[in-house]
Amino acid sequence: MHVVCLDLEGVLVPEIWIEFSKATGLSELMITTRDEPDYDKLMKYRLDILDKNNLKLADIQRVIGRMEPLEGARSFINTTKSLCQVIILSDTFSEFAKPLMEKLGYPTLFCNSLVIEPSGRVAGYTLRQKDGKKKAVEALQSLNMKVMAAGDSYNDLTMIHTANTGALFHAPSSIKTAHPEIPAYESYGELLEHIGVFLQN
Repeated sequence: MHVVCLDLEGVLVPEIWIEFSKATGLSELMITTRDEPDYDKLMKYRLDILDKNNLKLADIQRVIGRMEPLEGARSFINTTKSLCQVIILSDTFSEFAKPLMEKLGYPTLFCNSLVIEPSGRVAGYTLRQKDGKKKAVEALQSLNMKVMAAGDSYNDLTMIHTANTGALFHAPSSIKTAHPEIPAYESYGELLEHIGVFLQN
């Protein structure tokens, strides 16, 4: 059995924190896992900015509610789901993801969760598990499944290297240059071609 595991932000939908940065004018929030490989450091930095600017979960959710999938993403997901199983492995949060999953046709999503105070303040976050993307791939392989993984950020590299085959998608040049061993694509058509070859093996 074959399974395709995909990152969410930057691959299927815009980067949530970048969209929130644009909406608030806080350029400090433009930094993502494409720039900072230490996820814990990045999230503590983000939460500190939210506190300094008295921004709550509802403020972020309002921006997410206006977001749409990347052009062609819904069709790509539908086509891939018609060929094999699809799982989204993301470091986003369940409190962010629901409206985006609806717009993508509710693919299966494994992600993290936020710690929210009664006031709506984002007090922290809880990882589903450390290095959860890689461990999800390993768990699927332990069930005798062949896995393809695709993503765009530093936090996708371990799952891509662990999978039976993998690809970078819309990745920054810094990551593509540092990992020339990973095929890199810019269109869903190219990614579907890679999936087609994967399904033949």
